[in-house]
Amino acid sequence: MTSFWSMWVIVLTAITIILVTWVLFANRTQDQNTEGNTTGHVYDGIEEYNNPLPAWWFMMFVITIIFAIGYLIVYPGMGNYPGVLGWTQIDQHDREVAAADAKFRDMRDRYLALPVEEIATDPAVRKMGMRMFSNNCAQCHGSDAKGAYGFPNLTDDDWLYGGTPEAIKATLINGRMAAMPAWGSILGDQGITETTAYVQSLSGRDVDDGMAKAGEKHYQTYCAACHGADGKGNHALGAPNLANGIWLYGGSTEQISHTLRAGRNGVMPAFNDTLSEDKIHILTAYVYGLTQ
Repeated sequence: MTSFWSMWVIVLTAITIILVTWVLFANRTQDQNTEGNTTGHVYDGIEEYNNPLPAWWFMMFVITIIFAIGYLIVYPGMGNYPGVLGWTQIDQHDREVAAADAKFRDMRDRYLALPVEEIATDPAVRKMGMRMFSNNCAQCHGSDAKGAYGFPNLTDDDWLYGGTPEAIKATLINGRMAAMPAWGSILGDQGITETTAYVQSLSGRDVDDGMAKAGEKHYQTYCAACHGADGKGNHALGAPNLANGIWLYGGSTEQISHTLRAGRNGVMPAFNDTLSEDKIHILTAYVYGLTQ
């Protein structure tokens, strides 16, 4: 923080400690049980005397004040003053992480040397992977990994970029950036309606044959390059399979039309800078094992 705010914190903290100390000792000077020395409060026939705190209670307050002063000398708390020990929460975090890494390094290195398929069902790997998933992935994919609107279900066999260990690990390391273009300005409202009908027909839904036939021409012109002529998608491009009835953004007429009209731009973050190689390997095994 700046020098001004550092001094602001120091002055306010010092004034607060001084005032608390003054109030404590100022109320210690009264004589106990002085005739007529009451607060004026009466409840159920009991009158409250205006006596100072009991000695043991008073000393507890004194101890807390001494502790506060000692703490502010030893640890940071007075603006930019670092404290006698120079302690920081960042340094403590780094030390604890380093100690944990050293403790579990041999075990993680052992798993790193084994194929994902081999460790995917290992109870210890499942337990570690579940914790990593909860900390890094559950916010989007759900604690049960079954996804949500716009976030893939990781427990089925439908994979945008492939469900092999290699593909899953590549997704975790590099992330993914979806690029479904918007076709509204090119197809127009009628073209969107026709293409929607054809896309619905790919998964066996009942649609108007004339609309679907017209939509097929649009599909082959604009969509087949990514989703394939048969609509079964392309893992290399992350293009979804449109023929299996599984919809990332919903499969209703309105939702499909919206996807065609406005496009989609989903983002899967990269964890290469967040998780170490061994942790990514274990997390890969956990995700892979969800469908086994």
